[in-house]
Amino acid sequence: MRVLAAMSGGVDSAVAAARAVDAGHDVVGVHLALSTAPGTLRTGSRGCCSREDADDARRAADVLGIPFYVWDFADRFKEEVIDDFVAAYAAGETPNPCLRCNEKIKFSALAERAIALGFDAVATGHYARLDEGVLRRAVDDDKDQSYVLAVLTKLQLQHSMFPCGDTPKEQIREEAAERGLSVANKPDSHDICFIPSGDTRAFLGAKIGVRPGAVVDAKSGEVLAEHEGVHGFTVGQRKGLGVQAPGPDGKPRYVTEIEPETGTVKVGSAEDLNVWSIEARDAIWTSGQAPIGPIECIVQVRAHGGIVPAVAEAVGTGISIALREPLTGVAKGQAAVIYTPDAGGDIVIGSGTISGTASAS
Repeated sequence: MRVLAAMSGGVDSAVAAARAVDAGHDVVGVHLALSTAPGTLRTGSRGCCSREDADDARRAADVLGIPFYVWDFADRFKEEVIDDFVAAYAAGETPNPCLRCNEKIKFSALAERAIALGFDAVATGHYARLDEGVLRRAVDDDKDQSYVLAVLTKLQLQHSMFPCGDTPKEQIREEAAERGLSVANKPDSHDICFIPSGDTRAFLGAKIGVRPGAVVDAKSGEVLAEHEGVHGFTVGQRKGLGVQAPGPDGKPRYVTEIEPETGTVKVGSAEDLNVWSIEARDAIWTSGQAPIGPIECIVQVRAHGGIVPAVAEAVGTGISIALREPLTGVAKGQAAVIYTPDAGGDIVIGSGTISGTASAS
């Protein structure tokens, strides 16, 4: 097969490309230039898509002896990932930009161009497995990225390859060193790639500006503090609320709800965070078809955590999910990903963007 290897400049994508070469595929490496300031260098493990990363990817391609190109997707990345991220926070949601990048850039824009150029598949360094088109969790639970890949359609999965998904990360680094790849010990990138400072609140503040509102007690309605914008908060947040005293029970307060229309941030106790049902919009089913009727499943609401048994049902273009156990800190804008309940719950059934939650009452 002709395979386009998306090379980020990290160890995972370099080994993925190497394994595609070993498998006998005709491989071409490509680095996506996603930053509008390509001269920016990464700071340790913060940031990606920098000039340094592009150089690292090129060196890895040279070692592997494959052609290498840089494709400029900066404008599309800004529009579909960064602008979407800012708009979601302004609307009181908590989006996952990595998930959106996979959906809109790596497996949409990139795959579309790859197929148009005659490539059969796109290979990436994501930690997940594909079994005859079925998306599964990676062998390495700590590095599993099936959650952020659950937005891929059946067609996109048919043109994808995840060569690292069957191997623990430590072994991937050892393999990279044995192959003479200079990125073998390069730190993994953390946080949000387009916010290398790690200060999400400052980034959003500069984009959205000041939109004053109140922090209020969810039960009494008492105004506890003022704030400069709902973009500085997320459901489940405990620190940085600007509230001077704990709750009436002497325990910490948490953000329980955000009302972007009024600029109100409601706070309450840890118990107030318990969620027993979830509504999600824009469902994507990896098989290409929605399941008929309610199904037992495992639901995950964060990239690393928030996993409980549930019953899910396709409703129109969304998903209605009844939890068997309560979850906390479930925010609108996050993804709800559902997995099969058997075999360790490692097969992805589908996903949707959380649009609402409810407690037992």
